[in-house]
Amino acid sequence: MTASKKTQEAIKSRLHPRNKHNTRYDFKKLIKTYPELSQFVKLNKYKDESIDFSDANAVKALNAALLAQFYHINYWKIPPGYLCPPIPGRADYMHHIADALAGFNYKKIPKGAGIKCVDIGVGASCIYPIIGVKEYGWTFIGADIDPVSIESATHIAENNSYLKPRVSLKLQPSKKDFFYGVINKEEQVDITICNPPFHISAEEASKGTKRKLNNLTHTKNKEIVRNFGGVNNELWCDGGERKFVLDMVRESKKFSKSVFMFSSLLSKQSNVKAIQNALKAANASVINIIPMGQGNKSSRIIVWSFLTTDEQKNWVAQRWK
Repeated sequence: MTASKKTQEAIKSRLHPRNKHNTRYDFKKLIKTYPELSQFVKLNKYKDESIDFSDANAVKALNAALLAQFYHINYWKIPPGYLCPPIPGRADYMHHIADALAGFNYKKIPKGAGIKCVDIGVGASCIYPIIGVKEYGWTFIGADIDPVSIESATHIAENNSYLKPRVSLKLQPSKKDFFYGVINKEEQVDITICNPPFHISAEEASKGTKRKLNNLTHTKNKEIVRNFGGVNNELWCDGGERKFVLDMVRESKKFSKSVFMFSSLLSKQSNVKAIQNALKAANASVINIIPMGQGNKSSRIIVWSFLTTDEQKNWVAQRWK
């Protein structure tokens, strides 16, 4: 099954204005940049070039082509079965976060290597650092509890010249921690980002995958084949997204003076209130919800800070020159 022209246009229409992917994919250009994609591109029933988005290999090839064309990534390989993230949505997160920082800087986006971002759960794809370095020149620390993900992301960073000096990877030694073991005591971080595990169990993750494949193929799939991949720690954790972010909120309080702004993607609207209440109870000075959407799918980013207004102004004056 391939995405129709109408579906693609609906998806693109809700992306951030700076998103490089807010027009339809030009497969001829993508194939020219990344010839390996050609074997997966076919005419759909609307006579438009597209790929089968239920085919994991096709999705991976499309990602590699997009990264090569738009972000000048010459090497991008991820281990079999690991999450192959949809690039337009990941780019949206980075652009909205840049705007959130600009809101404290007279609407001017802070750019350059002096801006430090920590990616909690960087994954094997290293996707957020790729976009953040290319678009804004930021420096990244990518953290993950999975050594295979760290090894993969390290290979990607080391094999792309502009990433190598801007991206460092750290294995998080504790599955219960987020910032401990990643951010040094005296270190200043401008923003943290996170795409938390969505599901509460492996069973729920499998059901979600089956629903997505059924929607893509318009058939009932008995076999679970994740077109975007994903190992267990990338897709689910005990308590799911809500518990994960609530635990992150609790630990973030311990880094209230070290980090200018924290953030996390929230896929479920039903989780927003509980997390907002936890942040209010923790005396966060800033709690904002940034809506995002692609086609019929809506999500949001929650951002928070513990710095006072004066502390925010001093931070910006000292670091965002």
